[in-house]
Amino acid sequence: MSDIADRVAHILSEVPDYVQVVAAAKSRTPDDVMAVVHAGIGVIGENYVRDARTAQSLVGSQARWHFIGRLREHDVRASTLTLFDMIQSVDSLSLAQRISEKCGTLGRSMDVLIEVNSGREKQKGGVLPEQVETLVRHVSALSGLRICGLMTMGPLGSSPNDYRPFFAETARLFKELQQLQIPGATMDYLSMGTSDSYSVAIEEGATMVRIGSALFGPR
Repeated sequence: MSDIADRVAHILSEVPDYVQVVAAAKSRTPDDVMAVVHAGIGVIGENYVRDARTAQSLVGSQARWHFIGRLREHDVRASTLTLFDMIQSVDSLSLAQRISEKCGTLGRSMDVLIEVNSGREKQKGGVLPEQVETLVRHVSALSGLRICGLMTMGPLGSSPNDYRPFFAETARLFKELQQLQIPGATMDYLSMGTSDSYSVAIEEGATMVRIGSALFGPR
């Protein structure tokens, strides 16, 4: 596991202190997840509920847990929500309402990010940029949620700079929403950038990056 520790040390040395590193643990083993936590990563991002449950059986509360995959309404159950501290992929009012309803049965609230489809890709989740403010205003009124910011993926690029215009547009929306000071929407986090693009994302204003292979190594 020393390779993981070395990679974590390298990433943490490159990323500014104000940027939170989320270890994107898709398909990684619980031992690998534990290794990044021991090396200094405090937040684990999971794409699948089953993987999160398995990893948490080993890691537990030594890390915070974010859901970073696509979440469908029928998958939102109270037992699912107990696994996570934040959901980064809320992209519709109906999904937000479902999360809020289930949080109500648990007597808790959930931190969420609104996912922006900055590349306007039909096959991907996320709300279109021109619809973000409207969705934020509606979701912020729900009692079981706290909107903490925005998240975007951007279309797959062949170089880090290919992501820049999509990150820049999302950052513009983020700043506009901060200025609006909508009650229930704190706009603390701008989550964008992965192993291939986190440097550009930070240049464009990211305060959270989701890094997988650069921490864990190749699959």
